[in-house]
Amino acid sequence: MDNGYYTLLNFNTAVIAALVAFGIAVVLGPIVIPILRKLKLGQNVRDDGPKSHLGKAGTPSMGGIVIVIAVAASSGIFSQFSNEWMVVMFLMLSYGTIGFLDDYIKVVKRRSLGLRAYQKFSLQIACAVGFVFLLSHFDIPTLMYVPFSDGVYLDFGWATPLVLIFVVVGTANGANFTDGLDGLASGVTLLVCLFFVYAAFLLDSALGYSLAAASGALLGFLLFNSYPARVFMGDTGSLALGGFVAAVAIVLQMPLLVAIVAFVYVAEILSVILQVGYFKISGGKRIFRMSPLHHHFEHLDPPWKETKIVAVFYIFTAIFCLIGILAIGGAVS
Repeated sequence: MDNGYYTLLNFNTAVIAALVAFGIAVVLGPIVIPILRKLKLGQNVRDDGPKSHLGKAGTPSMGGIVIVIAVAASSGIFSQFSNEWMVVMFLMLSYGTIGFLDDYIKVVKRRSLGLRAYQKFSLQIACAVGFVFLLSHFDIPTLMYVPFSDGVYLDFGWATPLVLIFVVVGTANGANFTDGLDGLASGVTLLVCLFFVYAAFLLDSALGYSLAAASGALLGFLLFNSYPARVFMGDTGSLALGGFVAAVAIVLQMPLLVAIVAFVYVAEILSVILQVGYFKISGGKRIFRMSPLHHHFEHLDPPWKETKIVAVFYIFTAIFCLIGILAIGGAVS
């Protein structure tokens, strides 16, 4: 790795990629939001959700289109269409398409749960299989760095495709469950992307440009998605972002780091699994007042304000990203 002018030049290029993506998101926001509103693509609020969310009904959803376009356009310019970029874009766009179908059913067909669980899960697995195939086709290594180790990498052998599919589906759904409060998924994913920008530059990977672009796009989107949100990303955005994070982590050989830096994703999806599982085996009892986890805090007595929950989740994500920085030392030693 060159630590001189070459590295500085690449860092400057990454900053430009972030600024370009930010600019695209800022320009697209005021264009896309009125279109979504005119098409009546507003959010349907769950009947069993927090009462405070009833006022969000009708807020334009599917705003994740802005993020996807900004990331794809900016990162494509600066990544020179490398094999690594193509496999990352494949997963982001394919998962974004699944999210788009889910959103379409929710807002157009007026079915609050969107795709049936088996439909969404089957499509996610199919796209994850395609992603794993592309990794093999382009001879992209699938070793996995062990956090806090002295350069130890795991090779799961024949089980590698299964592990990778698990990482992809788990990360995407973790991001999806995190998207429930104004600015929550956007800000958490922004911090996770910034961590991987750092990791990419340590490893001298051109994916640093894509990650920088994602960071810029999320900053731009937050202008419209922070409280009170003028637009929601919907599953179009959350599944695309989850697929993006999973893909870059795998290509950087750091999928095990996702469990640390995206701890909020993990907590959110585990809260749902535990809630549903315990509800079934206990005959109707609950661990949390409501899942995913962020809704639990809204139902406390007294309830936490939405902005407080988002801030606390940001703080914990930042702390775990700092821990992640300590965990990757051996990967570049």
